[in-house]
Amino acid sequence: METGIYLIVTIVNKGWGDTVLEASMKAGAEGGTILLGRGVGIHEKQTILGISIEPEKEVVLSVTYPDKKDAILQEIVRAAELKKPGAGIAFVVPIAQVAGVVHLFHQGSQSNSEETK
Repeated sequence: METGIYLIVTIVNKGWGDTVLEASMKAGAEGGTILLGRGVGIHEKQTILGISIEPEKEVVLSVTYPDKKDAILQEIVRAAELKKPGAGIAFVVPIAQVAGVVHLFHQGSQSNSEETK
């Protein structure tokens, strides 16, 4: 089943998750989820006494419709300064199947709503 919805994933340094979430909602997202994570990018490799340190990250997940995804992504890039090296990354993934977010389908067709039950 084609859901017609997308997942915007943004990975930023700890402390930037709220900025990303606020920016995405300002641009039309209905909400989002912030998860904590660890990892390093090409510009972040750090060591102390030869021991690698993995900086903490925040992963922001937002589900949205195709007509809003570009505006949301652009606002996230602007607000989180993602054009700066090491600031983070954001990408969009089409969602093939979904369960548990039936409210998203109230705007969509009735057939999509019935298929997710």
